[in-house]
Order: sequence, then structure tokens, then C-alpha cells
Amino acid sequence: MKKQYGQIASLMLLLLSQASVAEEDTRQLVELPEMMQHHMLSNMRDHLAAINEILLTMSADKFDEAARIAESRLGMSSLKSHGANHMAGFMPQAMREAGTNLHKAASRFALKAQEENPAAAYKALADVTSACVACHSGYRLR
Repeated sequence: MKKQYGQIASLMLLLLSQASVAEEDTRQLVELPEMMQHHMLSNMRDHLAAINEILLTMSADKFDEAARIAESRLGMSSLKSHGANHMAGFMPQAMREAGTNLHKAASRFALKAQEENPAAAYKALADVTSACVACHSGYRLR
């Protein structure tokens, strides 16, 4: 059973890492001051690192640790540390909503992970990554 969830986790990371190939990038350009652009990209890299840590801890049946990582690094309680308030004004409304969906989904995931039901936790984590996919599919910084 553990091996199956580890394989699912590996597949999720593989799918997230695949870039779609298109002739023209039709995503909306979001123009930010350079310093803010670096800050946002740094936040997104940390989000991806947090998801990786969550998958690794879940594959080791450390659901409480996965919940802690999710809430502290991705969940609603992480917004202040990400500087969400000063970034929001530069984002289109739909992009802000995608970000809010990510943080809310991460908090919901943390609650599911604490229940130690792997199937429900992985499903809730897919809601987190779906928010990432929605935002990255619609918006770009460069």
C-alpha cells in the first residue's frame, strides 16, 4: 500500500514538472516590479518544495508532519509570511482568486492529512496542485 502511494506521489510530481509545448504563450502577462517578481517566484519555488516535502512525509506515513508543512508553508496561516497583501494589488482578480484557492485548499488538506486517511489526503492534495495548475496555465510573469 505504501509503495502504491509513493508511486502516485512520483507520478504527480512528474505530471507537475511537464511543461506544455505551444507555439505561442497565450497566458496573461502580469507585470510586477522586478523585486516583487523575484519575491513571487521565490514563493512559488517554496510552494513546490513544500509539496515535495508533503509527498515525502506522506509516503513515510507521517501525516501530522505533512499537515504541519502544508499549513505553515501553503495554508491560510502562511499568507503573512508570503507578503500576500502587498502582492495582491498587482494581480488580476482571477489570479488572486487562484492564489486564495491554493491557500484554502492547503488548509483543507492539512485537516484531511491529520485524519490519516491516505486516499482522502491525496485527493485533498490534488486540490492544492489543481490551484497551482490553474494559475500557471493562465498567467505568466515573463
